[in-house]
Amino acid sequence: MSEIREYQLVLADGEVFEGEGMGAEPVDGVAAGEVVFNTVLSGYQEVLTDPSYAGQMITFTYPHIGNYGVSSLDNEAERPFCRGVIVREMARRHSSWRSEGGLDQWLTQHGLAGIGGVDTRRLTRHLRDAGAMVGAFGPGDTRSLLAAAKAAPGTAGLDLVSEVTTSEPFTFGSGPRRVVAYDLGVKATMLRHLGEIATVTVVPAHTTAVDVLALKPDGVFLSNGPGDPEEAGSIVTELPGLLGKVPIFGICLGHQILSLAMGGRTFKMKFGHHGGNVPVQDSRTGRVEITSQNHNFAVESGSVPGVVETHVCLNDGVLEGMVATDIPAFSVQYHPEAGPGPHDSRYLFDQFAELMDSGVI
Repeated sequence: MSEIREYQLVLADGEVFEGEGMGAEPVDGVAAGEVVFNTVLSGYQEVLTDPSYAGQMITFTYPHIGNYGVSSLDNEAERPFCRGVIVREMARRHSSWRSEGGLDQWLTQHGLAGIGGVDTRRLTRHLRDAGAMVGAFGPGDTRSLLAAAKAAPGTAGLDLVSEVTTSEPFTFGSGPRRVVAYDLGVKATMLRHLGEIATVTVVPAHTTAVDVLALKPDGVFLSNGPGDPEEAGSIVTELPGLLGKVPIFGICLGHQILSLAMGGRTFKMKFGHHGGNVPVQDSRTGRVEITSQNHNFAVESGSVPGVVETHVCLNDGVLEGMVATDIPAFSVQYHPEAGPGPHDSRYLFDQFAELMDSGVI
């Protein structure tokens, strides 16, 4: 048996949780980041490799994580960008015909530290009451971990997109249309769906509007990504140069950035939406979709001029989708690619194809 590593997780408000180390050893003995919770029952590998979690430590509310191991086919990015993982119990054995290894070994291979044995129910209830906040875990004493938590940055006011975006353009898929996709932290599942309807040129987040238009795309896609939309780099100022000139589809951070470019406002939520079972209603039809979500920021309802607000979260009323009235553009806050999550919303990729073909949805 491996040696038990006694760890503590200490939040910035002084709340303390005991546990055991798993995965890689924390760099300099401490892993720190904004602590959030995710409610999915499966899909832990897709969650851990979602670049949108840059700057954050992920708490899984489901108590038993790792039971079906890991597979390279489930990676949403080449490596995890999150800063740590927090679980109640790591599976001692994994079993699946797809499995290529165990989650604990995978964490070690990727240099990602984790803490297990944590009372994740108490932690989640605390985050729901107090809001997502920075925490730190490791083998150190409570005082040093509290100091590390207070010293670590959260996600507000930071450009985290620059940490996850591609350094060079690349092409994906072989569909009949031409799409330029801004990589703000794009997921592999998202590209697979886009690749079915278009040949996709994925470009870095700092790519100018002039360079995008020079590629003569049929449409522009704004991907998911981490952090504060107001600090997402030059895409915030470049996007107005594309509005009205080419059809645009945005998801998650892309939805927020499109809103800002059109004159809207965003805000940081108390603890965000992170899970695979969030009910969203289409205000036009009354249809309810069960959606996958991962965001800590949201668009202020009523703040974006020239749009019809199309979708709303039934849990808390957060704006979840909009369609522009005067230009070919639409966006949603949730994740229609569903990696992981339900498939209720995958029709939105077909709507993007319709928008590129006809100019209307």
